[in-house]
Amino acid sequence: MTAAVVAVRPTIAADVPAMASIEARAFSDPWPASSFHELLAHPFSRMATAVDASGAIVGYCIMLRAADEAEIANIATAPGVRRQGVGAQLLDDAIGAGRTEGVIAMFLEVRESNTAARALYTSRGFAIVGRRRGYYRHPVEDALVLRRDAAAFE
Repeated sequence: MTAAVVAVRPTIAADVPAMASIEARAFSDPWPASSFHELLAHPFSRMATAVDASGAIVGYCIMLRAADEAEIANIATAPGVRRQGVGAQLLDDAIGAGRTEGVIAMFLEVRESNTAARALYTSRGFAIVGRRRGYYRHPVEDALVLRRDAAAFE
């Protein structure tokens, strides 16, 4: 497949319906639209939206910051652009923001069976540091906790 051409920009309230739609198609236990709206109002959250050449929203990434650490709380792409680099662009954008903001460690959780996402995270310097047993529902599955240290930001 060829790489999708997208622009990554800050999320605005008008993006939330499309984000919620992507969320519902990407996850078996999706966040409600209200969660996206709430995070837009908080200074500790950084939300980025991927938009294709036609202006359609095709992905998003939510990073939460606390002091000098960050968590990728949610990242998803629309089914039609999966495995075309959109998730990588969103993750790279978050990593770049973390670098700029002085983040020394970045974390995320991923389903153990999500080999595509795990490969992406590994390619960006994330390593498994823990496991949360039965973390995911529908179906029940362990979450792997991944961390990217400051050294990977250099």
